[in-house]
Amino acid sequence: MNLPLITDQDYTKVDYTKTELPKAEYDNCTFVDCNFSETQLSNNMFIDCEFVNCNLSNVNVKHTTFKDATFNECKLIGIVFTECNPFLMSFAFIKSNLSFSSFFECKLNKTVYDTCYLENVEFSKANLSQAIFKDCNLFKSTFNNTNLEKANFKTSYNFYINPQLNSLKLAKFSKEGALNLLKIYQLDID
Repeated sequence: MNLPLITDQDYTKVDYTKTELPKAEYDNCTFVDCNFSETQLSNNMFIDCEFVNCNLSNVNVKHTTFKDATFNECKLIGIVFTECNPFLMSFAFIKSNLSFSSFFECKLNKTVYDTCYLENVEFSKANLSQAIFKDCNLFKSTFNNTNLEKANFKTSYNFYINPQLNSLKLAKFSKEGALNLLKIYQLDID
């Protein structure tokens, strides 16, 4: 599918719930204070794009390409990232809320989640090797058959990761966080 190419554009305070985002390949574009809530982003491409303080809750991202996309202070609740185009998929999430989103079977090694709220996020069967979870709240997020080798959880909290069901070789945890790994054994630790 040949999409029109849009490069080096800045979009500020656009409400895409009223004006549809044109289908295109967006390269090195910035979206600031935009509302995409519950819109169709399907079949678009975002290459080296930055989203700042945008609401993307419940957007449809079927066949959408995100390569080196950065989300800073964004609301990304309920997004099924599994439906994105997996080719070259790469993100950075900073101070964003991704609760109730799904990364099921996504290949996201080296992804950065910095100071994010990740409640009830589905990470099962994902490849998160070398991912960085810095100061993230992972309350009720699901890790099942997830590759977490060399992932860094040192400053994150409220996570439950079963070491018998996930690959954790050389993953990094704080002492307090490492105790979460023992919850499966129902130990009495003082």
